[in-house]
Formats: sequence, C-alpha cells, structure tokens
Amino acid sequence: MEKFSGKSIFKGIAIGKISFVSKDKQQVRRTKISDTAAEMKRYEDAKALAVEELNGLYEKAVKEVGEDSAEIFNVHAMMLEDDDFNDGVKDKIENQLVNAEYAVARTGDDFYEMFDNMEDEYFKARAADMKDIAERVISKLSGASGGINLTEPSIIVSEDLAPSETIQLDKEKLLAFVTELGSSNSHTAILARTMNLPALIGVKIDKEWNGKIAVVDGYSGSLVIEPDEETLAAYEKKQAEDLEKRALLKTLKGKETVSKSGKKIHLYANIGEPKDLANVIDNDGEGIGLFRSEFLYLGSEDFPTEEEQFAAYKKVAEAMGGKKVIIRTLDLGADKQVEYFNLGHEDNPAMGYRAIRICLDRTDIFKTQLRALLRASAFGNISIMYPMIISVNEVLQIKQIVNSVMDELEAEGVKFNRNIEQGIMIETPAAVIMSDELAKEVDFFSIGTNDLTQYTLAIDRQNSKLDNINDSHHPAVLRSIKTVVENAHKAGIWAGICGELGADTTLTETFLSYGVDELSVSPSFILGVRKAVRDCD
Repeated sequence: MEKFSGKSIFKGIAIGKISFVSKDKQQVRRTKISDTAAEMKRYEDAKALAVEELNGLYEKAVKEVGEDSAEIFNVHAMMLEDDDFNDGVKDKIENQLVNAEYAVARTGDDFYEMFDNMEDEYFKARAADMKDIAERVISKLSGASGGINLTEPSIIVSEDLAPSETIQLDKEKLLAFVTELGSSNSHTAILARTMNLPALIGVKIDKEWNGKIAVVDGYSGSLVIEPDEETLAAYEKKQAEDLEKRALLKTLKGKETVSKSGKKIHLYANIGEPKDLANVIDNDGEGIGLFRSEFLYLGSEDFPTEEEQFAAYKKVAEAMGGKKVIIRTLDLGADKQVEYFNLGHEDNPAMGYRAIRICLDRTDIFKTQLRALLRASAFGNISIMYPMIISVNEVLQIKQIVNSVMDELEAEGVKFNRNIEQGIMIETPAAVIMSDELAKEVDFFSIGTNDLTQYTLAIDRQNSKLDNINDSHHPAVLRSIKTVVENAHKAGIWAGICGELGADTTLTETFLSYGVDELSVSPSFILGVRKAVRDCD
C-alpha cells in the first residue's frame, strides 16, 4: 500500500481501478514547404474542422453539465479565431516556410508560455486552454483521432486533462480524476466540481499504477494505491456514510437556516462570476453574500465598460429573483494583477496599492463601476460592499463619490435605488479596532476572515512554509470577529462572515453564540452549514 498527497478539487470518496492516460505530446516534425498558399489552406481547413468539433462538444456539454460549464468550448472556438494566434501561424508558414503542423505547435507553445508566466491564477489556467486548441488543430492536420475510451468504472490518472477530454468521457464509468498538473481554476477542475466527482491535482503520478485498485480521498487530498484490506474496508464505510450524508443534505433544500433555539441565520453564497449562479440555485442559496466583481477585469484585455459591467450585475440580480445580492467593488492588487492597470512591482503587495486604495485614487475607474452597480440596482435587491477598509475617512470619501454618481444618474433620468444598502468588509485589524465608529457610517459589516487572519497573525497566506501556524482559529481572530459583531449590533446594523471560516462547521455554534447574522460560503457548502446551524442549540 502506498499513499500520495495532492490538492483536493472536490470532496468525496472514490474507490476503483486506475486507468492511466498518457499525455505524450503529438510528435510534430518541421518540414520545409514551397507552396505557402496551399499550406495556409490546409491550416484553415483543419481549423474549420476543429471549430465544428468544438461546437459539437458544446452541445454535448450543455446536456450533461449545463450551459455555463459548457461555455469553455465556445471560448476555445473563439480562441481559434483570435487574430494574434492566427497571425502567429501565418507568419511562420509564410516567412519561415514551415508546414502547418509545426507552425501551429510553435505558436501554441508561445501562447502557452506567455499565459503560464503570468502571476494571476486565472490567466495561468488559460495556458492549458492554448495547449488544448493547438493540439486539436494538429490532430486535424495529421488525421489523428483522440478521446479516452473507458471499458469499466475507472479513476482517471493523467499528467493533465483538457476540458474536451473530460467532457467526452463516459460519465457512467468515471469515478474520479487525479492529475499532476492543472489548477483549481482550470476548466477541467470546474467540470469535476460540476459533475460532483472527487478530484485531486498536484499528485506525482506513475504510469505503473495503471490497472491497480486505488482510493481517492477528496477530504484529505489523498490517493491510496493498492490499499490493504483494513484500509479498504474503512474507506468503503466512509464512502457509504458520505453518500448517505449527501442524500440527507438534499432534504434540507427549502428549509430555514435556523437553530433549535430559534436563531435565524441568513445563509448566502460566495461567487466569482455569473456562471456560478447555477450552483447557488442548485444548493438552495438564500442570496449572494459576496459577488467578486474583479472577474470582469481579470477576464478583459482593457477596462470593462459601464455597459459590460451593468449587464453582468443585472443578470445576477434578475436571476436571484429579489434575493439579496451583495456585490464587492473591485479588489485587485496583491495576488490579483491585471496588466492594463499598470500597477507596477511592489515588495509587499498584500499591504500595498490594492482594492479600495486603487478606487479612491483612480476615481474614474471607481465611478464607472458605481454607475453600473447603481443602474443594476433597479432590477433586483443589490447591495454594495467595499473591501480593504482601514478608516472612517475612507468610508466618508466613498459616500461622497457615491452621492455624486447618484446625482449624475438622477440628472440623466436613470432609475436606481437611492437607498441601496452599502457595507464594508472587515479584513484589517484597523477596521476591527475602529468598528464601533465605522458602524455609524455603513449599513452592514461582512468579515473577510482570509485576509483578517493574514493581517492579524502577520502571516502571508500565500506562503506554504507558514501553513502550520496559519491558524484561522487563533483566539485573536475569534475575538476580533466577536468584537465586530458586538459593535455592529450596538449601532443597529447586521454583521456577517464571507471568508472561508464561515464554512467551518466546527465554529458554527461559536458564531451563533457571537450573534453573527449571516454566513456566506461557497455554494457546495451551503447545505452542510445549514445542517450545522439547525443542529445547534
């Protein structure tokens, strides 16, 4: 028996035989050509076949995992039409006189390297997409056939998996994924979560595992190869209990999130973009407690326009049908860098030019977002939340800007909610200490425990060497939460938690005892937290 560790993408237990998928890159030879026009036609024909195939995959994915998760195949088709990509291929064919296969492979490598070297995880995840579309076109040029054929229920183990490979697998025979590469933001990881399949990344794989019995433990992030009888029996019992718990949690849909003693908690969802709404609705979220608006900026090559932002916010507001939707203004900087912002290098970006500091400095960007948010407030129950606050003066500046934007919209005859709820994130020790004064200026507090833990303990949460002392249960963190809630209630406003700690059911009873009014968690944790609240007395 051998045990290996990785990073869990979706929690659950899978037991079965390993099917090892070799990811040897297609061997592409460089050939000198003389007829560049004919070679370009070969490329265009292959690209057309690839786009046609992607359209078919999109239709298949819509039926199996929903429209939002299927969108990646539309994105791949658009990437194949990208001018920069096509110009790169054309340049190599016409100026280097090379065959189309080689031109596509080299261009794909160039784009892969460009994305992979970016600091932002969203863009790093796009590197795999570039590799996937290049390989697809090359296979059309060479006449190769792809796909993974499963003959029995299997745990797929591979260096990496492309979204197209994932969606083409026989779902009846797919038990789990284990890959060496990939990220939690990759589309394959997203598909794994959508399909409720245990999945691990970052596991050092071995082709000798092919055909061996294994266990994927998505709770501990473990892969067990050839478990002994005692271990296998323990995991079989755990798997049965896990399935039973999931079935029981589904019975909580539509029920109130209220403790045995009658304490009502608003249980909301954290989302990163509109396509996450399906998971919120499927898991019976009572609203959106944190909508991270920066996806609009991370996924764009230039500043998103007011209309683009308005459309996204309006879509979420309408989809939630009157339920609360709390949208956080852009939280860029630190670990979320966008090239066109030209933020520059910082020695300590976590404590640098980020979030509300950028907004108050570059008010043109801030006002564009505020106009879009306020306009969308006419179509649903939208609240606005401001991140990284450290002082009352910042809040007063924000209110002045918001009031000026409201006056502009009113003068233009644009409908919006003049009484829109506005709150702040409490994620710095300064905000905790000043929470009694801050509470007088806002409508609510939402405690961002991820950054609050980082700043309170002076521990960089990106530094894996400090994982053993990065304790979100530290008494200083818990006392801070209690202080914030007490000061909120003294001022007559509500206080919630939107950091990962909100989903920690070992603390649910503690949070209820503090008087926390709202918990906002990832959609997949909603029903588990509801059960924990309902079990509290």
